[in-house]
Amino acid sequence: MAAKILVLGNTNEKHVSTSTKEVLGIGRKLSDNLAGELVGIFIGNQAIENVKEAISFGADKVIVVENVELGNYHPELYLAVMEKLCKAIDPDMLLMSCDFVGADLAPRIATRLGGVLTTDCVDLAIDSETKKLLCTKPIYGGIALAVYSSESRPQMATIRENVFSFSAPNEMRKGEMTTFDAEIDFDKKKIMLIERIKEDIPGIKLEKAEAIVCGGRGMGSSEAFRQLEELAQVLGGAVAGTRPTCEKGWLSPRLQVGLTGKKVFPKLYIAVGVSGTIQHMAGVGSKCIVAINKDPGANIFKEAHYGAVGDYKDILPAFKEKIKEILEKRRAQD
Repeated sequence: MAAKILVLGNTNEKHVSTSTKEVLGIGRKLSDNLAGELVGIFIGNQAIENVKEAISFGADKVIVVENVELGNYHPELYLAVMEKLCKAIDPDMLLMSCDFVGADLAPRIATRLGGVLTTDCVDLAIDSETKKLLCTKPIYGGIALAVYSSESRPQMATIRENVFSFSAPNEMRKGEMTTFDAEIDFDKKKIMLIERIKEDIPGIKLEKAEAIVCGGRGMGSSEAFRQLEELAQVLGGAVAGTRPTCEKGWLSPRLQVGLTGKKVFPKLYIAVGVSGTIQHMAGVGSKCIVAINKDPGANIFKEAHYGAVGDYKDILPAFKEKIKEILEKRRAQD
């Protein structure tokens, strides 16, 4: 029997989210390796609208669980749906993004099914001999990688956002859609959604920024971050902070980068007044890291591709003007 891989999808303003496209992308590769079937699952109100898009990104089949009560993520209800669905389908693998929904729901599903879950994976592959799922994830604060495999069924993994690539949608792909009635008793839920507040953060989201200017405790105050905002604006990028700066209230916690914050993968990462602890660098994956710090012994210089030792107050103005000059020359040449 062909292997069956389930992918729990998520939406973003009525479209398949980028993180779901990433999971579908790696799921498609695994499915092809096993000559199996890739099945997308969409739960919620108007979930049927995502079927065609999910198929174009690699799904062979899409299962829709549609109900107005499921419009917003609810841990109890989504768990009940996924438990019944997995028991009915008996999949070989269940993959989810390590986003808000996946990080909360996947451990619940693993516990309910009595299975093993590997979280925050940065690579997935199939063992050529056993045909088991090989899950690679960072350990020890990101300084090493470990590969895990399990005998449980389904084999479960959540994948780190912005790590896996996905192909352009193929509008010509054909697939199948089915509906699933989980027969949930909505009156028995114990958790109630009182209010949903969407925080509107201006500018480019950290996850999508190609350039990030991050400030550390060495900035000294929230006012000092204005200089970083000016530099980020010149670069067309975003501003971020370390855990101490966010805990001090200098920046929103949503802008924290690190092991307990967001994982980012910009082309350019400028760290200003950042010591470069292992916990912070665990969230940084960049092709080019530039460090500005007055402490020549700071760990950030071991991680950076380029560095400047000195007071950021003296370095940043000249640095910003030089970048402006370079960008203006490029625009003139174009």
